[in-house]
Amino acid sequence: MRKKPLRSRDWFFEKEYYAFARRAYLRSEGFHADIFADKPVIGIANSWSELNHCNRHLREVAEAVKRGVWKAGGVPLEFPTISLGEPFIKPTSMLLRNLMAMDVEECLRCYPLDGVVLLGGCDKTTPAQLMGAASADIPAIVVPGGPALTSYWKNQKLGSGTDGRKLYDLYRIGRITDEEWCELEGAIARSAGHCMVMGTASTMTSLAEALGMTLPGCASIPAPDSRRLAVAELSGARIVEMVQEDLRPSRILTREAFLNAITTLMALGGSTNAVIHLIAIAGRLGIKLELTEFDRISRRTPWLANVKPSGEFLMEDFFYAGGLPALMREILPLLEGSCLTVNGKTIAENYAAAPCWNRDVIRPLEAPLSGEGGIAVLYGNLCPRGAVIKQTAASPHLLRHRGRAFVFERYEEMKELIEREDLPVDENTVLVMKNCGPVGAPGFPEWGHIPMPKVLLERGIQDVVRISDARMSGTSFGTVVLHVAPESAIGGPLAAVRTGDEILLDVPERRLELLVEPEEIERRLAAFQPPPPHYRRGYGKLFLDHVTQADEGCDFDFLRPEPAPV
Repeated sequence: MRKKPLRSRDWFFEKEYYAFARRAYLRSEGFHADIFADKPVIGIANSWSELNHCNRHLREVAEAVKRGVWKAGGVPLEFPTISLGEPFIKPTSMLLRNLMAMDVEECLRCYPLDGVVLLGGCDKTTPAQLMGAASADIPAIVVPGGPALTSYWKNQKLGSGTDGRKLYDLYRIGRITDEEWCELEGAIARSAGHCMVMGTASTMTSLAEALGMTLPGCASIPAPDSRRLAVAELSGARIVEMVQEDLRPSRILTREAFLNAITTLMALGGSTNAVIHLIAIAGRLGIKLELTEFDRISRRTPWLANVKPSGEFLMEDFFYAGGLPALMREILPLLEGSCLTVNGKTIAENYAAAPCWNRDVIRPLEAPLSGEGGIAVLYGNLCPRGAVIKQTAASPHLLRHRGRAFVFERYEEMKELIEREDLPVDENTVLVMKNCGPVGAPGFPEWGHIPMPKVLLERGIQDVVRISDARMSGTSFGTVVLHVAPESAIGGPLAAVRTGDEILLDVPERRLELLVEPEEIERRLAAFQPPPPHYRRGYGKLFLDHVTQADEGCDFDFLRPEPAPV
């Protein structure tokens, strides 16, 4: 039974003219008057867009949600939000994640909604929707769009992003022809849905499920699979029940739920971007996640999901092997099983009996791919507030490395130099790129996967250590240190690095050190001059004035709840 009156009734039955007008205007859309007969109004927040190929099928998914809402006795009303597709937005959709989160939050606050179904998929849409829903705190359920189908070229299985980058390096050095490159363009992405590797999109939709915000098994279903529409219909029916139960995000998104999500992230070998997004979502609820918690959980959580870019298989294989439920069953001993989920059951109840159908794709807990999780957190004089590395996608021989830096002061300089045949680098060089963080880029773009210098590719060298204050796509790979905090553009220690300086990377010991005397580092930083701001008006200025650093989730400082009075 519902514990309190429907929120939407305040819009439709106030004793004022506008309540009559609202009812009249909805009836102008063809609805009968009985839609106001004590029925919960369910919003469908749709991030469909033709400028977001990952989400281009969400109109059809929305229709399936509506069927479920109607059948359960609710009234579905679909509305748009901005849609963030990383490939199309310059410099990065991360610049706009917080804007989308604000869009979602304010729509949930201002519309006559009793509950909401969140339709997303591409990597920033899922965290933005969760951030907005956490802040508005009305009953909410997530329906991800799902991964695209596996791509094929010359009888090779390809994953967009991961294999695309590898093939592009071959194209750069002439080992793939223009004609072959054109063939690849038509083959690498062959259906609706987000990247079919364990990139940020697949990671964040999986973590939405691990947090308890989707129905069990929802995250892994491929976008074109009919079961995607079936689970959307079930989700539409379930959100009506959640309104009756007053089951809100604040009851599901507890600290224990976030620790479960971190554990799942590590077992998945998931995207480094998830660290930022989880911190931001938790921050909306007043839950502070520390980078040290990510590393502590990584050290005790084995990597089990053999999926690119860390592993061998693709998301379609992961789904056929049992998907996220199969992985969650394996790691149940590491999870807080009592955490509540949107179906009203606990994590333990949902996943205790989930089968696995392919042990090559999802390993058992006792026979992992690695004894540690996918992401390690580094500290040292280069990153006093932390940096991250996807250790499962790095080259083992570079996880302990000492080499001399070659420094790019900005992204544009890197693009100018990286193709030079006479670039003075070798296999021991540490590539360093500055001014790519939240403020410096601006917007914290996916520039951290610095392309391998052409001169090294031609010598057959596939990887070197790369360090920046940028992010990288979750589809990327290599020995790449990211999210160096504080960033160089605000005077972080990365700003002090010069070409020729020695740098020590020691992932097992979690160290990242600039091997320069402390006094010299201090002298260099004392002379630091911040670059001029990129924006002087509009949303860009708001972003620069209020964005927090990587270790704080890159949310806006004014969107986090005020501390409770002591």
